[in-house]
Amino acid sequence: MKFLYRFGFYLGGFAIGLILLAFFIKGSGVELPSCDYMPNARVLKTIRNNGYSLSENAEKQLSALKLDTTDLNTVFLEGEVDFSNSDTQKEPCGFYTINSQKTMPTPIITTLELCDEKFEVLSISEMK
Repeated sequence: MKFLYRFGFYLGGFAIGLILLAFFIKGSGVELPSCDYMPNARVLKTIRNNGYSLSENAEKQLSALKLDTTDLNTVFLEGEVDFSNSDTQKEPCGFYTINSQKTMPTPIITTLELCDEKFEVLSISEMK
């Protein structure tokens, strides 16, 4: 009985520690570790972490579609990288094509260029 009594105290303290740890990590603004091992998830996470810039053409297309950067951020969070239409090994700069979810109000296709660890959105078009 003494072992179960001690084990109960251990589990109680462990649970309190986990709750406190989750509270402090959540409040620190640090992105929690996740299982981003698949190529699609890795590309999208790299875009979110490194940030991106918009070309003049992309800004015009974005305003023509009546969208803003919040919609682009949603695409870079939930989108699918179309590797068949992307050329990641192109010299000097590779490019990626990312399709948004079809459940978005305006489904879009974005094309990004990766040069020196910096992403630039080249074009944004409506998905057909």
